[in-house]
Amino acid sequence: MVPQNWEHSCMEYQSMLQIDIWGAKCDHVCNRNQRGMTMTVDDLKAAIRDVPDFPKPGILFKDITPILSDPELFKYAMSLFAAQLEGKGVTKVAAIDARGFFFGGVLCERLGLGLVPIRKQGKLPYKTFDQSYDLEYGSATLSIHQDAFEPGDRVILIDDLLATGGTAAASAELIKKAGGELVQIQFLIELAFLKGREKLEGHDIYVPIVF
Repeated sequence: MVPQNWEHSCMEYQSMLQIDIWGAKCDHVCNRNQRGMTMTVDDLKAAIRDVPDFPKPGILFKDITPILSDPELFKYAMSLFAAQLEGKGVTKVAAIDARGFFFGGVLCERLGLGLVPIRKQGKLPYKTFDQSYDLEYGSATLSIHQDAFEPGDRVILIDDLLATGGTAAASAELIKKAGGELVQIQFLIELAFLKGREKLEGHDIYVPIVF
């Protein structure tokens, strides 16, 4: 026999369950908000995942996708980049193919700037300037549209990682060829033991995370 108050009890239980679930969600959101208020570069560094033997044996890859997938971490990383540009009169962001696009696009939207993609040779549809640079084995070539900049454009260059510095140095040369004034180069991560800064001597460099 079903108790007379069975339906009421079920409704009360469901209500309590919803409150518990909602409370858990609130706690989760509140904790994330609190973390965002006190976030530091160490939080970003701790989120970076080491992937051994990628993209080839002997390489320890620094995977930034845990930062990209976490709204608070990604927002904090972008706030660090944006803060560096205050008072610099920047008008364009040049982003390096391909992970630089993650940061360059967001920075442009946030600050109301134009985006200039620097891509692998053959990937841009219009007339380009090209710049080759040496790799460990062989060489590579990057390109930029010849009409990427207007006279007086002040440019920042952005990418995810500073390693040997070859890609960034070639990109800096492309910006110069296209008539832009390079104000700063930004990276999320630097592998200091590879001494990439030596190829970027004379440039203002900002990197929050150094390994």
